[in-house]
Amino acid sequence: MATEACAVCDTDVRIAGGIGDLWSFAFESTQGMTLELVDGSEFFLCFDCMERLPGDTEPTAADVERLQAEDDETAVEEPADGSPLE
Repeated sequence: MATEACAVCDTDVRIAGGIGDLWSFAFESTQGMTLELVDGSEFFLCFDCMERLPGDTEPTAADVERLQAEDDETAVEEPADGSPLE
């Protein structure tokens, strides 16, 4: 089984196929893909982050950077130990 980190949320997502799946008999689906955006940039995104890209225009690197910034802000707001904010 191969994994790659999502460019937005940094979650390791599964990439199906390859020799690793042949030996482990793991036939789960892929959880993300590399997108080539209209401005020529490429990013590996999980399906959840792909859904957050704008649907009314062609996504660009600026849209991915906006999502990364949103995730960074969320990570700062949430305590690392999972406890609620005070």
